[in-house]
Amino acid sequence: MRNHSLSYLKIVLSKNLKSHAYKFPSRGITMLNKKTTTKETTVDQTDVDNHTKLAKEWWDPNGKMLALHSFNLLRVPFIRDGLVDVEQNERTLLPLSNKTILDVGCGGGILSEAIARLGANVTGIDASNELIELASDHSKIDPKLANNRPSYQCTTIEEHSQKFSDHYNAVVASEVIEHVANKELFIKSCVQAVKPGGKIFLTTPNRTRLMQIFGIYVAEYILQMVPKNTHQYEKFTTPNEVTFLLERNHCHVQAVYGVMYYPIVNKWAWSSSPKFMFALQAEKLVNE
Repeated sequence: MRNHSLSYLKIVLSKNLKSHAYKFPSRGITMLNKKTTTKETTVDQTDVDNHTKLAKEWWDPNGKMLALHSFNLLRVPFIRDGLVDVEQNERTLLPLSNKTILDVGCGGGILSEAIARLGANVTGIDASNELIELASDHSKIDPKLANNRPSYQCTTIEEHSQKFSDHYNAVVASEVIEHVANKELFIKSCVQAVKPGGKIFLTTPNRTRLMQIFGIYVAEYILQMVPKNTHQYEKFTTPNEVTFLLERNHCHVQAVYGVMYYPIVNKWAWSSSPKFMFALQAEKLVNE
């Protein structure tokens, strides 16, 4: 009887181990199986639908997207300075001229437009057709963008990177990776779209209890400054996990900065600790 029980236990354990091959659920990373098919996707349709519902409020600087609007004051200089290394007295009004930049998960275009105003040739992609239409329509309103409007496409990063491999000077993924279904495929596709020597800029919440308490419970359920169910703790990632994925895709992480948000005054600031949120800059290595 005892031998029969042990044999049954071995069968169960064997099946469980096989079903979890190539996965590290506790670290928030889903590794690609060697038998990856074209059905692999980064899209979490529930997240896409949740963001699409906010389309009417996307460009209200005092609405539910106010934090993203004010975030531009921090993330735009972060991207600019990572691409253009010049003294402050040598800066121009269009420092990103001749730079091609891909804004992944661009939504309604809040960041895409801000980067385009600095002269960059911006392509914004998103899985929501409604948000892409919103971004395209809004870009026609600002006369400052008349000669340099971002171009928008409703597509996924894995599809886009197949067509535009080694194409961009930079890929930006700001507040996106915490909403995707497959982080490894997402990072791999972002890297594929960048030219060798190009940059990747990423901002996202850190998977810490501090972020869970203040970024989800307080922000979404108490202050209600962010729509409920915008974030799921288990989908957050960490600087070490992102660094691991970038390095295994032939990139060098150049910098990781902590980011803090102060909701009462709607201000963002750099922090000495990345426990709340972090911004990461990496470079795609040149093949020797």
